[in-house]
Amino acid sequence: MRCLTKQGNQMLQIELSSQEKAQTQLMKLPLYLLSLFLSISTFVHGERPNILMIAVDDLRPQLSSYGQSQIQSPNIDKLAASGTRFNRAYCMVPTCGASRASLMSGVRPSASRFVGYTARIDEDAPEITPLHLHLKNNGYNTASLGKILHYPADMKHGWTQSPWRPKRNFKGSSEPIVGWSPPTDLDALTEQSRNHRLPFASYDVPDDTLGDGQVAAEAIKQLKSLSQQEAPFFLAVGFFKPHLPFNAPKTYWDLYDDTPIDVPDNYSIPENAPKEAIHNFGELRNYAGVPNKGPVSDQMAKTLIRGYYASVSFTDAQVGRVLEELEQSGLSENTIVILWGDHGWNLGEHSLWAKHCTFENSMRVPLIIRTPQSESAPQGQTTNTLTEFIDIYPTLCELAGIDAPKHLDGQSLAPVLKDPDSTGKGYAIGRFSNGDTIRSNRWRYTEYTTKEDRGDGRIVSRMLYDHDKDPEENRNLANIPEYKPTIEKLSRQLNQLKGR
Repeated sequence: MRCLTKQGNQMLQIELSSQEKAQTQLMKLPLYLLSLFLSISTFVHGERPNILMIAVDDLRPQLSSYGQSQIQSPNIDKLAASGTRFNRAYCMVPTCGASRASLMSGVRPSASRFVGYTARIDEDAPEITPLHLHLKNNGYNTASLGKILHYPADMKHGWTQSPWRPKRNFKGSSEPIVGWSPPTDLDALTEQSRNHRLPFASYDVPDDTLGDGQVAAEAIKQLKSLSQQEAPFFLAVGFFKPHLPFNAPKTYWDLYDDTPIDVPDNYSIPENAPKEAIHNFGELRNYAGVPNKGPVSDQMAKTLIRGYYASVSFTDAQVGRVLEELEQSGLSENTIVILWGDHGWNLGEHSLWAKHCTFENSMRVPLIIRTPQSESAPQGQTTNTLTEFIDIYPTLCELAGIDAPKHLDGQSLAPVLKDPDSTGKGYAIGRFSNGDTIRSNRWRYTEYTTKEDRGDGRIVSRMLYDHDKDPEENRNLANIPEYKPTIEKLSRQLNQLKGR
C-alpha cells in the first residue's frame, strides 16, 4: 500500500477479499492474461513509492547541514540528517526558467535550448516527455504547487490537475529593519525603480499572509487528500523565496538581530577574470535604492545579506510544515523526498549579486534525497560525487521502478545513494549566455565564445580555477602557460559533453 496506516491496511484487506471472490474466474484465464492482470493489480495497490519534490528558488548551499552556520534552517538540516546530502551538485543554467526546464526535461541546455529565464520545455524541446508527464503516464497522480516550472502553463497537460499558485500579493506596510536607514529620497527612488519597492521588506504578519506560507498550506491540504487515494503521487512543491525581493515576516528578520553580518572577503572581481564573466546584476538594480551602476552601499549590502538569510529561514519553516504533515499522514514511510535549489546566488562574491554567471557560487546548489528504503540509502550520509541536475530525472525513474525514457542526458544517482563514495561520472557541465563551463574534482574551467556563434565558434576568453588551492575562485589561471595542458584537456572534455 502507498499509505502504511491501519486504515490503509484495512482497505487493502477489503480489496484482497474482493479479489478472492473472483479467484475461480481468474484461474480460467490463459496464463499470460492472468500474469497481466496480477501485474496491473500490484501496480494499482501501491508498490511504487510516492515522490515529494521540494524546489526552493535561489537557494545557495549556505546551510548548517552544508557546514555553514550563518543561516538558521533547522528543517532542511533535519531532512539532510535523514537522507543523503549531495555536497557537489550543480545546476545546468544559473537562471530560473532554464534551470528548471533542463531539470524537468532531463536534457542538457545548449546555445539554442534553455537559454534564459523565460525558457520553456514546450517551446525549446516539445518532442520530449518531461518528468511529470512521464510519471503521469506511468500511473502517478501529479500536482504542481507554487513555482516548479517558470511558467505554470509550460507542459500543463503533464499534471493531473492544473498547476496551482498563490493568488494574493501582499502589499501591506513594512516594519523598520534593524541596521537599515531608508534614504531620505526613498519615495522618488521607489517611483523611478522598475519594481517600485525596495529589494527587501519585513512584515509583522503571519506566515500564510505571504506567498510561500500559502504554498505550504496548500501542500498540507494536498497531502491530506492524497493520503486517502490509492494511486502513487508526485507532488512538486515550489517555494518562491529567497528570490528577490527579500520579503519575510518580521519573525525571521528578528532571528538575525544580533548576527554579525559583513560583505564577503572576496568582495571584488577575481584577479585576471575576463569581462565576459562579470555582469551588472541587473536583477537587483530593478529595485529602489540600488544605483544604476557601480557597487551598492555597504549598509545596503549587509541588509541584502540579512534579508537573504531571513528569507531562507522563512522558507525553511514552510518546508518544515510540509514535512511534518508528510509524517503525520503516514505517507513518509513510502515517499521519496527530494529537495533542491534551482541555482546558486552571489551575495557580493566577486563583486556580484544574484546569479547569471558561471562562478561556483552561481552553479553550485543544495540537493538532498531521502528514500523510504533505509537499506538502500542510510540516513544522514553525504557524498562528494559530482552531480548534475539532469541526473534527477533518471534517478527518480529508477527509485520509482519505472523505465527511463531514451532522451535523457543524465545518469541515475541511485548507485550513489547506495555508495556515497562512488566516483560517479566525475564532471558537471553548465552554461550561461555565451559561456560553457565544466567542473571536475579539482578544476572549474569556462570558455566564452563570440555571441554570434552562440557557443560553437571562436573562443574569446577563458577562466580556470584550482579548487584545491583557490576554492573561492579568486585567481584566474587561464593565461598562465604552465596550465595549458590542463586547459586543453578540460576544453576537449567540455566540448565533447556540452549540449548541442
